[in-house]
Amino acid sequence: MRKYKFTISGNRYNVEIKSFEENSAEIEVNGTSYQVELGQEIKRPQTPKLVRYTPPTPPKPPEPLITQGLSIIKAPLPGTIIALMVQVGSPVKREEPILVLEAMKMENNIFAEKAGTVKSVRVAVGDTVMQGDILIEIE
Repeated sequence: MRKYKFTISGNRYNVEIKSFEENSAEIEVNGTSYQVELGQEIKRPQTPKLVRYTPPTPPKPPEPLITQGLSIIKAPLPGTIIALMVQVGSPVKREEPILVLEAMKMENNIFAEKAGTVKSVRVAVGDTVMQGDILIEIE
């Protein structure tokens, strides 16, 4: 069937596989016949591939919600309104604090996203708001 040449500890061997059935084989080594029984195949462990960790890109800050000159200020998280610094018709500057929202026992200043005039105030001091509720509109 197949012929092989081996050198083991300086000794040369000519090996011929005569027949092979299931886990038994008839081989001839340097002219001498042998009946051998095969064990299980020895599997070589594979070297794992190393993959470098690439950190995710940081999220971009949310864009101000500006539609047709109108800026809508929404509640960033659930809480209670504890102070209002503006009223309808008040002029505001960009990044000016317009209200204070208490959430999780912390006071959070909410700032104007653009300069303009307050069009409407949809909350009052003491109101409880949910995340995403519209608080103030600026045009």
